Amino acid sequence: MKNVLFVISGPSGVGKGTIAKKIVERNDNVKLSVSCTTRAPRRGEVDGKDYFFITKEAFENKIAANGFLEYSNHFDNYYGTPKDFVNEKLKTNDVLLEIDVNGGLAVKKNFNEAVLIMILPPSLAEVKRRLEKRHTESEELILRRMDRISYEISKKDLYDYTVVNDDLERAVEEVEKILNNKKNG
Repeated sequence: MKNVLFVISGPSGVGKGTIAKKIVERNDNVKLSVSCTTRAPRRGEVDGKDYFFITKEAFENKIAANGFLEYSNHFDNYYGTPKDFVNEKLKTNDVLLEIDVNGGLAVKKNFNEAVLIMILPPSLAEVKRRLEKRHTESEELILRRMDRISYEISKKDLYDYTVVNDDLERAVEEVEKILNNKKNG
């Protein structure tokens, strides 16, 4: 049985990272891809586990070498999915990418078999509350993120599946069901 590349996307603050971590914790055959970024680590993040934290120069060299499945620049920081890491993991496991909406669409262009799952917020007010609760960004940056959310939600019909994260456990179970159906179906 061929291993599958799954992509979980959604706006900032929707809980896609939490859902992805729970999926990996509960499914031994699913490995979380690690993205590269030029942003500074947040408290508790570990290089090589949460992200590969690299310099802007190293990131741009990898772009020039066509080393990313997708990459983007958000709020003056690069983020990208390294092709070599994903291809290596797919040899032995299903791989789960947790990336932004445009990144998910770019992955689908480069890797047509990828299964795209968009995580949606129960409401815009809830997303703003979640972003503020992080205490990692200024009010200005939160407002910039909020402006982007409606754009990202407008892309939901380009995704294979959508899951509303109004209850974490239910959302995780719904994503697991999609993974199992795609893997076994």
